[in-house]
Amino acid sequence: MSGADTQLQPRKSGLSRRQKRAVSRGVQYVVFVAAVIAFAMLADWGQLKNQFAQWDLVKQMFPDVITLALKNTVLYTMSGFVVGLVLGMVIALMRLSSVGPYRWLAGIYIEIFRGLPALLIFVFVGVAVPLAFPGTEIPGGTYGKVALALGLVSAAYMAETIRAGIQAVPKGQMEAARSLGFSHARAMVSIIIPQAFRIVIPPLTNELVLLFKDSSLVLFLGVTLEERELTKFGRDLASQTANSTPILVAGLCYLLVTVPLGFVVRRLEAKAGEATK
Repeated sequence: MSGADTQLQPRKSGLSRRQKRAVSRGVQYVVFVAAVIAFAMLADWGQLKNQFAQWDLVKQMFPDVITLALKNTVLYTMSGFVVGLVLGMVIALMRLSSVGPYRWLAGIYIEIFRGLPALLIFVFVGVAVPLAFPGTEIPGGTYGKVALALGLVSAAYMAETIRAGIQAVPKGQMEAARSLGFSHARAMVSIIIPQAFRIVIPPLTNELVLLFKDSSLVLFLGVTLEERELTKFGRDLASQTANSTPILVAGLCYLLVTVPLGFVVRRLEAKAGEATK
């Protein structure tokens, strides 16, 4: 090809991939900044301050919002988590059982309680159980009812998580344990299940975060003043004062627990990812 022909060829124009990505990021930053500025200019900050930032109301909520509402929320969550973990372990082992009816019952339970809204489970525990078993009281009063309701909801999810963790343990672990004289049950308890729990700790911690938020449904069971959790506590004060500041404070209290737990979940997932490399 002659030099004249080379000069007549059009030069390649346009941006490289790296430059296109840089331009795309720049456009996204501009759009984000523009949206923030528009929100700041259009929002009625005076009305927001009046409805959500009344310092006098904030001071009235303490220390009860911590010593009563947050404490009850944590108690409800932990009791529900324990019930769900125990029940979920039983259901997970039933799912892995060689006995057909056990597998069918576990599968039916999981499908039902994963498909129903948590609110309906609370209504079922608060209304249907007393009607089905007249004169029967759930131990622990409201705390027992919440533990049962949250446990029934979370057990379906935990069961599938634990089952996946057990199946993720290499089969050679069971074979090695049996070759050493372990029975199947002892090998599961001593070898397989501990390894499975190390695998499923991150998703179980994430389930704890979800339970902490679901504990707000306790208000549908009818609670006394001393049994109120964060949402009920904030709603009652908001109704009394005709102001939404208590709702905001209750939301911040939720974040006080869920944000650190979310950080723990990410750290555990990162460590689990490093361990598998």
